[in-house]
Amino acid sequence: MSGLNGESSRILQNFIGGEYVDSIQTPCKYIPVTTPHTGEVIAQCPISTAEDVEKAVEAAKEAYKSWSARTVKDRVQTLFRFHNLLHTHIDELADLIVLEHGKNKAEAIASIAKGAETVEYATSLPQLIQGKILDVSKGVTCNDTRVPLGVVASIVPFNFPIMVPMWSLPIAIATGNTLILKPSEKVPLTMYRIVSLLKEAGVPDGVVNLVNGTVDAVNAICDHPDIKAVTFVGTSQVANLVMERCHKLGKRVLALGGAKNHLIASPDCNVETTSTDVVNSFSGCAGQRCMAASVLLIIGSQPELLERITDKAMALKSGSKSGEVGPVIDKASLDKITSYIEASEHGGANILVDGRSWTKSHTKGFWIGPTVIFHKNKEDKALHDEIFGPVLSIYQCSSKEEAIEIENNNPYGNAACVYTTTGATAEWFIKRFNAAMCGVNIGVPVPREPFSFGGINRSKFGNFVDITGDGGVEFFTWRRKVTTRWGQENLDPKLKM
Repeated sequence: MSGLNGESSRILQNFIGGEYVDSIQTPCKYIPVTTPHTGEVIAQCPISTAEDVEKAVEAAKEAYKSWSARTVKDRVQTLFRFHNLLHTHIDELADLIVLEHGKNKAEAIASIAKGAETVEYATSLPQLIQGKILDVSKGVTCNDTRVPLGVVASIVPFNFPIMVPMWSLPIAIATGNTLILKPSEKVPLTMYRIVSLLKEAGVPDGVVNLVNGTVDAVNAICDHPDIKAVTFVGTSQVANLVMERCHKLGKRVLALGGAKNHLIASPDCNVETTSTDVVNSFSGCAGQRCMAASVLLIIGSQPELLERITDKAMALKSGSKSGEVGPVIDKASLDKITSYIEASEHGGANILVDGRSWTKSHTKGFWIGPTVIFHKNKEDKALHDEIFGPVLSIYQCSSKEEAIEIENNNPYGNAACVYTTTGATAEWFIKRFNAAMCGVNIGVPVPREPFSFGGINRSKFGNFVDITGDGGVEFFTWRRKVTTRWGQENLDPKLKM
């Protein structure tokens, strides 16, 4: 049943100590994995228990002894090979993402490429973590080195089956840790294949372990005393729970939560580029990304911009080809998105583009088209709650001050963007945004390596570093500082001056 070839491979396993293995529980319990395109079952994912996590921890602890003893230059050689394998198998991996998640093929390929960037960053760690040394006083020298934590874990979401695991995995293992990864039970196929590529790249058995499952596996990871640090990406509610659970045991935790990203269109914005960018931001990946646009605040009346946004949103088609919009992940997500559209409509908002027509036209799967809502009431829930779908809420502000007040008052803090052709306007907003990742004429302002990813407020919980870049290095290591003094009295008498 190992690998992904043949019908029997549709019953998935865990990957522990370099081998695909069944869950320890007897009989094994499974959760069906469906493709959002049709709702059909494509695999059975094991529901692992605390015993499975324990088995993975033991394998990781054993591997840590030799892995952490290797030099960082030696460890990253495996990542060079893994980076090459990601590109060699990019079509195969993208097809898996399309199948289990619903992204179109171009989005799937782009997400793999973005994940590969963090792998590439990790291969540079020999040049980035060599530490410092200084003569701090006469005869006294200080130096520092980075030390891995031990066994660490990452709990990752459904929306980016490769990219988000790559935020933590390459940095964690390059710095000398061993890792337990729990993928989302909604999209387990992609990382199921990735762990075999890691082994092919030469990552030793036990350095990366995969434990499938749901809440029991998550709780076991948070509670295990030998897991020294945990990263999590998901909703703010669960991120807060993970943080609290880990902190009770005094372990490091970095839990990224939800978002409600605001785009602001200044009256001087370029209508054509702004409308294209806004539509791409809120509809790309079917809106299932924490950096997607969800609110557009227009300053003053801008009928031409509204017209171009609605025209471009209405022109989008459903499907898996480049430029098309795929389905959302499952029925629960579809129902949630629909409920916000209905509540806005009942509250008096104008539905400028109604994506519910896609739900009616698709007899199978979980489809909803790009939806544009023009709100009249600032209190509408769709303007404040994270919907996580292809829905854009638009509200007209009377001034830039009103726009920044609305953005500042939202409880999240992932992304914000201003559209303008004036440098002074851009600077005014950037200095006032209450968000960690800001954009000027860029609707998805995701930092590229070596800059790190991370929000503020209710978008990030735990130890407040970012998850990639130097924040990731800081999270997965501690600093050993050494102060040394060798006085003249220690010299061989024959060598004294």
